[in-house]
Amino acid sequence: MKIIAISDTHIKDTIFGRLQDRLLMMLRKADIIIHAGDFVTQQVYDELSGISRLEAVHGNMDEPALVRKLTERKVIKAGGLRVGIVHEAALSIQDTTGARYMAKEMGADLLIFGHIHRPVIEQSDVIVACPGSPTSPRLSEPSALELIIEDGEVSGRIVTFEGAVCGSIRSAATFGSDTFPGNM
Repeated sequence: MKIIAISDTHIKDTIFGRLQDRLLMMLRKADIIIHAGDFVTQQVYDELSGISRLEAVHGNMDEPALVRKLTERKVIKAGGLRVGIVHEAALSIQDTTGARYMAKEMGADLLIFGHIHRPVIEQSDVIVACPGSPTSPRLSEPSALELIIEDGEVSGRIVTFEGAVCGSIRSAATFGSDTFPGNM
């Protein structure tokens, strides 16, 4: 079973032309698309649900109709695992302790979360993973999460895409003495 997880798309109109063609191809080949919130509009939800089976929760930036339609937390069964989905789980980009406890509270073997716009995969007694954002990354490149579940075992990877990167990444890439006139 192949799952493609995304989050924090923050698209106000259509996904077509906004999501990378490579990501759209991955979504079309997925058995399940997981979206961990912040679609922004019902249109984005509808377009993704027309591509493949969509499992999703609402985020803090979704329009009211979508918040009413979707739950804040959700657990699905996929390939013999309990997969939790939530938008806000981690306190910060660096600390996923809260996500781990949330996964255990939800009875999930794997927790997919969003909100931090940066990809993370951590494994301990549970797996917590954030796909980052394919459109509005923070401290990272645009990204998604690809998961393969076979016989109750999961493997996964962060997939990065070309596109706009966080200003911090651009700054770090150009930091140096030639950036600051007068430095020697």
